[in-house]
This record gives sequence, structure tokens and C-alpha cells, in this order.
Amino acid sequence: MDRDKWIKFVKAREHFRHETQNLSLSLVQLKNLQQKLIDSRSNGGNSSYTVETPVVYNTALDNVTVDDEIKMILVADNPGRREQAAQNRRYLAGPSGKIAHNFFRDNPALGIDFAKNVIILNKTPIHTPRTNELRRLVSMEAQSANASHTGTEPELPVAGAIEESQRFMADILLEFQLALCAQVWIVGYSEMKKGGIFETFTERLKNLYAQRDDLYKLTFFYRHFSMNQFTIDLKKQSLPGETAEKALLRIGSAYRKRILGK
Repeated sequence: MDRDKWIKFVKAREHFRHETQNLSLSLVQLKNLQQKLIDSRSNGGNSSYTVETPVVYNTALDNVTVDDEIKMILVADNPGRREQAAQNRRYLAGPSGKIAHNFFRDNPALGIDFAKNVIILNKTPIHTPRTNELRRLVSMEAQSANASHTGTEPELPVAGAIEESQRFMADILLEFQLALCAQVWIVGYSEMKKGGIFETFTERLKNLYAQRDDLYKLTFFYRHFSMNQFTIDLKKQSLPGETAEKALLRIGSAYRKRILGK
């Protein structure tokens, strides 16, 4: 990337790092809640694990250099078990990441090397084993507060933190997109509708992109890579004789209109 892009990229990266660090410091109760959630769902089985990183900054961004060409920003949901592990602390570190890597490998006409040309963000950096368990985390916090209410509220409740984190992740997405002039693929749009877990992220994007048709045209929505949803949906919706690139543009634009309104 040229020097101007690099300077803007580094600024966005440091903003992201700073926001995740501040959020982590403000959520002193989060790790205990996450651990209770994990222990309660495992019933003593092998699915239990120790929470190592309650709020996850994507350390893969630190490997990007001025010599790299970033063509795409991929936005997933939130960090899962593998992503929060101290040995990783990067996004899409599990099966979904492998599926994404294989998809771009198997479609070289797209001109995307997943390992070299893509950076990954999330809609929130707050960890849960599964995305829909963000709701359960909030419920557990409320139950805990009711059981031991002292008349004072925590400095930053988890529910408020999840919403605030979605706003700053949307801000950071915009910052990276402006820096890199790259396509944005937002995967896993089902919880972005009204009443969904990521409604706050959606509303923030709508406000940020309100006067930026140029950014809208570079932003596409798809099914998640997990469980091959992305690939299955692409195959199902592709038209006879249509290239993967044309199908992706058409499908991604249609889902964008469904979520963002245009």
C-alpha cells in the first residue's frame, strides 16, 4: 500500500487496539460471567474451557506491513473459543476461517488471497462460545445483580458494553474502509435486523454511510462461512452461466439492501 494508506491503516489499527483495551479494563466482571456461562453449558463435559481473553483485539492486524495489499475487509460476528485463546487472539481462527480460506483458494478468478489480501473485523470484540450467547451473558449479569444488589450499579454493565462495542466497531470499520478503499464483506447478517443481537451495529452503519454512496457500493452482505452457509447460499442463488464474481456482487447487494435499506 502507498504511504498515505499505510499511515491511515496504522491509525485505524491503533484506534481498534485502544478501544478494545479500554473496554476490557472497564469490564472487570466480564471474565467471571463468561466463565460461568461456559461452565454452565458444559455440564462438566469436554466443552468446558478457561476464558483467557474476554475482549479480543485481532492480533493478526499486527502482521500487516506497508508492503501488503489489502483488498478486502471481512466482518464476522464475535470471537469464539479459538479466537479468545491466548495462543491465537485473532479472528476466524477456527473452522469458519478455514472454509473462507478454501473458498478464495478455490475461486482464484476473484483475485483474493485470504491470507494476504484480507483483514478481519467483528461486530463486537466481546467473547462468547456462540454468538447467540451474548444474550445469555446479559441475562446472567442481570440475575447476578438482582441476587447481590448493593444499591450501586457496575461502572459499565455488559449489556451497555455490547452495544457500545458495536458502535465503535462500526466506526473502526469505516475508518479502515476509508484508509484502504477496500471492499467490505459483512458475513452473518441474520442478527443485524431490528431486534437482533447486532441491531446497534446496523443502525450505526446506516448513520455512518448515510451520505456515502461510494462506500455503500463497496459493501456487501452474505451468509456466514460457518457450517458452509456462505457456499451453500452462493451455489443455490447463482444463475446458469454466471461467474462467481457476478453472483457475489448481485447477492451481496441484495442482502445489503435488505439490511441497510439501499
